[in-house]
Amino acid sequence: MLGQMMNKPLLISSLIEHAERYHSGGEIYSVNTGGGVEETTWGAVAANARRLASALTKLGLEPQARCGTIAWNNRRHLEIYFGTSGGGFVCHTINPRLFPEQLVYILNHAEDKVLFIDRTFVPLVAAVRDKLEHLEHIILMEGADAEAAKTLPGLIFYDDFIAGGDAGFDWPDMDEYTASSLCYTSGTTGNPKGVLYSHRSTVLHSFGINLTDSVGISASEVVLPVVPMFHVNAWGAPYACAMTGARLVMPGPGLDGPSLVGLIDTYKVTLAMGVPTIWLGLLGEAKKAGSKLESLKRTVVGGSACPPSMITAFREEYGVDTIHAWGMTEMSPVGSVNQPLAKHAVLPEAEQHRLRENQGRPVFGVELEILDDDGNPLPHDGKAQGDLVTRGHWILDSYFRKTREETLRDGWFDTGDVATMDPDGYITIKDRSKDIIKSGGEWISSVELENIAIAHPKLADAAVIGARHEKWDERPVLVAVKAEGEDPTEAEVLAIYEGKIAKWQLPDRVVFTDALPRNATGKVLKRNLRDEFGEILIG
Repeated sequence: MLGQMMNKPLLISSLIEHAERYHSGGEIYSVNTGGGVEETTWGAVAANARRLASALTKLGLEPQARCGTIAWNNRRHLEIYFGTSGGGFVCHTINPRLFPEQLVYILNHAEDKVLFIDRTFVPLVAAVRDKLEHLEHIILMEGADAEAAKTLPGLIFYDDFIAGGDAGFDWPDMDEYTASSLCYTSGTTGNPKGVLYSHRSTVLHSFGINLTDSVGISASEVVLPVVPMFHVNAWGAPYACAMTGARLVMPGPGLDGPSLVGLIDTYKVTLAMGVPTIWLGLLGEAKKAGSKLESLKRTVVGGSACPPSMITAFREEYGVDTIHAWGMTEMSPVGSVNQPLAKHAVLPEAEQHRLRENQGRPVFGVELEILDDDGNPLPHDGKAQGDLVTRGHWILDSYFRKTREETLRDGWFDTGDVATMDPDGYITIKDRSKDIIKSGGEWISSVELENIAIAHPKLADAAVIGARHEKWDERPVLVAVKAEGEDPTEAEVLAIYEGKIAKWQLPDRVVFTDALPRNATGKVLKRNLRDEFGEILIG
């Protein structure tokens, strides 16, 4: 016997419809790429999203056509989120910090037909346009701009484009398993991999974010998503805020401390979301400017481990609760959130504070497990350390254009993290199972850096490790062995990276050693190198 309840598909269009119907006047403040702040509302965003969906349909795009974005957090980007997916297309957000060759690979692999760009990225796109095999239309997220049009012939202007669309456009009905959006990993091992989300997974993920035991966004909030909209859909914040009608502050390209303090104090932000590096700048500027951040109640910190000193500073100096969260692109991204249990209320205050330093426990919709090398579950005792794996309602089943067998491990997705788990499900990430460096929330491939360095004629061997950094969490350090008879300088070695990687991925230091430690199979013992050089950038 089946239940006798209505069955409506879980679609992204239903989120913006809800915001439009019940929170139409909810304010959205958007910092424009060219400067200045504009005020709009959920109702206006919804109308423009419908116009965009209509205009894309008139353009003759096939259903599920990929529509790329290279853009900051702003009002137009928000409209694109809902207009593309809601119209039956796929919103493909692209990280502009990737090296141009990776951008070309991603755009070609996704077969993007349309590319929305902010003015900042006109030169970047102009430099690679001839290599983009499937791209048919480039849309500048502005009004008319003669200079940009000269740089990119055939450029379409967003404001003109959506003006030809219909604000009364009816959102199409779709299967909730239809693809909605696409994000690529940072290509830490080989080429970037695509993660193709469905409408269903995105809506369920929004429910997960809005649980009280998770981030718990409500209609009374003013939310500042500092995490870029090209980073796993801004951690799902735009969708979650539409679901509840929360007001939004979109920070645009200015993610520096003074800009963020100004936005928080001006628009009375109650919840801000970002990586630890961002909050270091915010805390420094707040102290310098004498701001008390009076409206701010909570910060969500993810992307890399949050230093305990930062949690303490927010709590003791500003009365702000820091919520430690963890996840990844393959998880939509939220996997665990550090919220206390009722029993923790009776613990001494110092212990309560220490509990907030781990990555939290799974939210409903996510299952986590730790496994030994043979795939057997390990005790949840807070001590046993193993490979962290996951499965759930918004966890990927296979990478874009890859098979399930290539992606999963006995039905689980291997996160690549090593962790412990306590009896209540709280996890503590101990390390990466592979030696990938995470700097300021961005991944850097040690293998890629090593492959370039080893090609240097004056080096015999090289390895790259992540060394601890006070601001960026980790930064790459190149440990090199000089070729016989050669005596290269640090600058000579670093010169080989020019034109091969993005500047922010460059090693911070080169240190020379007589030989690299290796195990019996010839693999470099990076743990030994970290023991020796892991603190070289401190102090």
